[in-house]
Amino acid sequence: MVGTLGRVFAAVPLPPEIRMALADRTSVLAIPGRLVPPENWHLTLRFLGVVDEVTYERFLAGMSGVERVSPFPIRLGSLGGFPNERKATVLWADVIEGVETLVRLNEIAEEAARAAGLEPEERPYRPHLTLSRIRPPEDIGALTTEKLDLRWSCDEILVYESRSNGGGVRYEPLETFTFFG
Repeated sequence: MVGTLGRVFAAVPLPPEIRMALADRTSVLAIPGRLVPPENWHLTLRFLGVVDEVTYERFLAGMSGVERVSPFPIRLGSLGGFPNERKATVLWADVIEGVETLVRLNEIAEEAARAAGLEPEERPYRPHLTLSRIRPPEDIGALTTEKLDLRWSCDEILVYESRSNGGGVRYEPLETFTFFG
């Protein structure tokens, strides 16, 4: 019998110093909703969902090309909300540098997911860092003036499995792809 993995996704991790700086900046803000713990912050490239081991291995095989990507800068700009700032259900930090490479990495991950037999993602890819999930929706307009200006060099992506524990959700790294350019 083939085993299954929990909710799997490919993402760009935040370096510890960026995670700490962002946590410091956001700790003084009145952020509504259920906050994402800083240890779970990442830039999602492709969400796979619950997959079996065969599908997972096929996905990994399709991702091998990402190692040819060169390390690149990423910079977080300001805060925003989905679907819009007046009725936000998600508060996020936008990416203002590195977008083109993140889009290319998303395309590679999307191709790998399709080759593994997964359905195509229907929503267009927009790189962002989810900070809070807001139910019911709220106006977060006052937060959108907040400038983050946090920058780092991205040299890897990780494949994670989301695991529930008594205190919430933990993202367990399963695979690392390091860029060699």
